[in-house]
Amino acid sequence: MRVLVVEDEPYMAEAIRDGLRLEAIAADIAGDGETALELLTVNQYDIAVLDRDIPGPSGDEVASRIVASGSGMPILMLTAADRLDDKASGFELGADDYLTKPFALKELVLRLRALDRRRAHSRPPVRELAGLRLDPFRREVYRDGRYVALTRKQFAVLEVLLAAEGGVVSAEDLLERAWDGNADPFTNAVRITVSALRKRLGEPWVIATVPGVGYRIDTALGASG
Repeated sequence: MRVLVVEDEPYMAEAIRDGLRLEAIAADIAGDGETALELLTVNQYDIAVLDRDIPGPSGDEVASRIVASGSGMPILMLTAADRLDDKASGFELGADDYLTKPFALKELVLRLRALDRRRAHSRPPVRELAGLRLDPFRREVYRDGRYVALTRKQFAVLEVLLAAEGGVVSAEDLLERAWDGNADPFTNAVRITVSALRKRLGEPWVIATVPGVGYRIDTALGASG
């Protein structure tokens, strides 16, 4: 587990970090909102521990940004206040748990592990078919063990095709499920995206075109390979 601890009191932040490391929990610290947002863009964390009262963008703002990103990262908020309305506002912002200062490190560890278990249970399943492996949680795709870098749209299209488990998916369905509701139904975006996706995945082509119907994953190719 890797945790981002956002706390502006250096001694407190270092004590939390060192204590978590003794419990085999990797932890990075940020002393202000700006540093926290920067670390969130360059590193992948399992949980964010946020003090609400920090310099720069507040803990509330950082929490809002995490929620808006759609990452599903759990947030544990730290606060010196123990008032119900403070906790209520934190939960409304998207916090998953709350801890009032001062607290015992052991309690923090127990809460982090509980959040991580809950998070693991809510992870979408990894899909494997025809030599392809797609992990929706980590947003990673492999073909025959080789990592394949995809754009967001290519990833979304492949996710829909793999979910069909070899069944045919029409261009209309792909447009509806991988694009937003404002997509032009007469656009050739699906054809262009599927073509680019095929090239990214490499030969032999694993996405088959069913003329006049749509696209499917060639499961026979995976079985023979």
